[in-house]
Amino acid sequence: MSQSDIQSDVRIDKWLWAARFFKTRQLATEAVNGGHVHLNGQRCKPAKTLHVNDELLIRKDSVKFIVKVRALSEKRGSAQVAQKLYEEHAQSIEQRELEKLQRRLHKMANPHPSKRPDKRQRRQLKAWQEQS
Repeated sequence: MSQSDIQSDVRIDKWLWAARFFKTRQLATEAVNGGHVHLNGQRCKPAKTLHVNDELLIRKDSVKFIVKVRALSEKRGSAQVAQKLYEEHAQSIEQRELEKLQRRLHKMANPHPSKRPDKRQRRQLKAWQEQS
């Protein structure tokens, strides 16, 4: 990250894109407008100016990130550069790991067949469903 990449203030949607939370700026803007991003505990608009040491709550799908802004950049760089832009809270990391474990356990408890049922198995399923 060079000195020309560091900014004094950046729009929140540009920063979310540069920090690689969203693939495109459009997705970042939609997330902010949809209320999935909170700046210092409050909803904000995509043009809101972001400053160093601001705290962001980002909800992406079922995953929640709580991050503190460490640096500002409007340019999207590599993943290593993007990770230097923020610091994730330990509580957020623990919660994500717990949810990941729960999803894995749920998937193991509800196995899916490895392939589609053949003709005989479909007949058996149909007969079983008609009995119920």
